Amino acid sequence: MSLSVLRTADAWWVLVPAGARRVDTRATTTAELIADRESVVRATTDDGETVDPSSLALQSPVTAPCRVIAQMTNYVSHVRDSGMNPDKVPLTFFRKASGSIVGPNDDIIKPAHVQLLDYEVEIGVVFGRSLPVGTSIDDETLADAVAGLVITNDVSARDVQLPKTQFYEAKSYPSFTPVGPVLVLLEPGEWEKFSTLTLELRVNGATRQNSTVADMIYSPLQAVRTLNRFQRVDAGDLLLTGTPGGTALTAPAKPIEMIGALLPPHLKWKAFFKRQAGNPKYLQDGDIVETSVRAGDGTLDLGMQRNVVRYA
Repeated sequence: MSLSVLRTADAWWVLVPAGARRVDTRATTTAELIADRESVVRATTDDGETVDPSSLALQSPVTAPCRVIAQMTNYVSHVRDSGMNPDKVPLTFFRKASGSIVGPNDDIIKPAHVQLLDYEVEIGVVFGRSLPVGTSIDDETLADAVAGLVITNDVSARDVQLPKTQFYEAKSYPSFTPVGPVLVLLEPGEWEKFSTLTLELRVNGATRQNSTVADMIYSPLQAVRTLNRFQRVDAGDLLLTGTPGGTALTAPAKPIEMIGALLPPHLKWKAFFKRQAGNPKYLQDGDIVETSVRAGDGTLDLGMQRNVVRYA
């Protein structure tokens, strides 16, 4: 049975039918909490006091510092929105600073110099143990290597990302990775439920992204195997597994793209950003971004984030 874990400034909590119950543990990091899973299990069976989860000031259940690694263009719909061929997209990664992690209800802060603020709902995979480079991973050992799942939002400054042709800065500003509310610790047999998950992101109540993981190109097993060829990970590290279509940024129409390719870079980007400035889907000051990930039958629920956009 999966365990849904919450975190506040001074404690870890586990969801039970009556509410949230405090976990008796000395763990201060996600890695330590995963190692002390027995304490989480005990908290679900004792008769301790419960509280209303909505009364808790939740923090990210993934603690920093940690490695934050993300997959690029891993959903068919997002690849097509980006003007690429899903059949020819390789499995690739980029890094984000763990200083970008915030809680599930914290504000998303747009730096003053950023103009095009975008969103990307993603399923986060949280590693449960150290995996040195070259570790053998298969369907059976994946459940041991990966402890659980969280909701993440890969917030992106598109006007920083695109001209510089790199992702690290554009996706690493403080507050650009909301995580949580819950870390769902899975049992080995529950990994089969991953294929039933639906991701949704709404802005001011209007749905922008809504897709199942059937749209995913590379599975978590494929991603972990490929990552492990060159990157060590440790317990508590976080892997973002890509976003479906529906982000504010989409590829320009082919004729416009062809014309843009003929222009000098400074003119191309000037024209591109002039068009993008009129796109109402980019996040505005005061926008409310809500993200959820859950199974269609309700047996697996990663909860809901609710973040307000603030302009610095």
